[in-house]
Amino acid sequence: MKKLPLITGLLAAALLSGCSDDEVGDVSLGLFTTKDIKIQTFNDPEVDGVTCHISHVKADLDFADPSDMGISCRQTGPITMPMMDNVDRSINGEVIFRASKSFLFKTLKIRRIYDEKSKTLMYLSYSTKETQGSYKHSLSTVPLYGSEAWTALTAKEQAEQ
Repeated sequence: MKKLPLITGLLAAALLSGCSDDEVGDVSLGLFTTKDIKIQTFNDPEVDGVTCHISHVKADLDFADPSDMGISCRQTGPITMPMMDNVDRSINGEVIFRASKSFLFKTLKIRRIYDEKSKTLMYLSYSTKETQGSYKHSLSTVPLYGSEAWTALTAKEQAEQ
């Protein structure tokens, strides 16, 4: 009987952990399952003019969530050269978002990579744990074309030639 308050508290904490300010959608996968598709939104921390939406499955009563996810990123505001100056230009890019998907080391990560040749920001979402012989991942791109940063980068390239 002493364990009942502890179990109740843990269940309440697990259910409440799914609630967040950045959640913009919640789709039930059916009456007889505890799994839902959650849709979260976030702005790129360096490039304010980019908003990403991530969909992923949340299993409220399981110890691990499925690794499947999707991502879509769009330009939703100005993208300026000062913002681009802060973007990691390495081939590996940088992790700009992470969310735990299990108690045992599985994480959903989003990495921003800059494609200098096409002047495009790429956003790769992926799971850090192999599932059924595959690492689940999804890709979205945001071309800089038409932005202030595009104009500045193009002018810089022309000046260097």
